Amino acid sequence: MNIVSVASIVFVLNLPFGYWRSNVRKFSRPWFLSVHAPVPPVIALRVFSGLGWQLITFPIMIGAFFFGQVAGSGLHLLRSSRPGSLVSSCLVRDLMGNKRKRPKAGPE
Repeated sequence: MNIVSVASIVFVLNLPFGYWRSNVRKFSRPWFLSVHAPVPPVIALRVFSGLGWQLITFPIMIGAFFFGQVAGSGLHLLRSSRPGSLVSSCLVRDLMGNKRKRPKAGPE
């Protein structure tokens, strides 16, 4: 695999973790997990893809990691700003559709 495909996978892998991170208190245990949980899969991806450990790959991979987290957080903020939307901390759950019933507006 080349660096672009690995960086793209890292970006997509970090989207749900950034989504989760934006809905928890900063520097709490869930926040720490949402930032650091994707690190082992990224290292495994780097090893199994044959990418290696060349110095030039680090800024690209760190950038993909960071921008995936930021994009996931932005996606959470975008979805939560919509009126009447029910947003959880789980991107997959929110994209598949929340099964909770939305409160109906009463007669005015």
